[in-house]
Amino acid sequence: MTPHDDARLAELGLAVGDRVRFRRQETERWKLAVVVRRERDGSIGLRDARGAARAMTIEQIEVRTTGRRGGIVWEPLAERAGRTEQMRLL
Repeated sequence: MTPHDDARLAELGLAVGDRVRFRRQETERWKLAVVVRRERDGSIGLRDARGAARAMTIEQIEVRTTGRRGGIVWEPLAERAGRTEQMRLL
């Protein structure tokens, strides 16, 4: 992992070790994973609960965050990335 890799994740509002969940299709259950890296094709490299490596698109991932009242909230990565991109423009 290089500083360049960290910067590519930060562009999306992510960091190595962030907890996320993913699913390949709308009908599947969510699976928990941890962010590992940003792949060359722009997808996100994940490590799932079984230790398997996965590469998922931004649209297939939700990021674990804390809500206004302190509870766990899952935020779509596409929304977070869009917000992060807008902040860089200011």
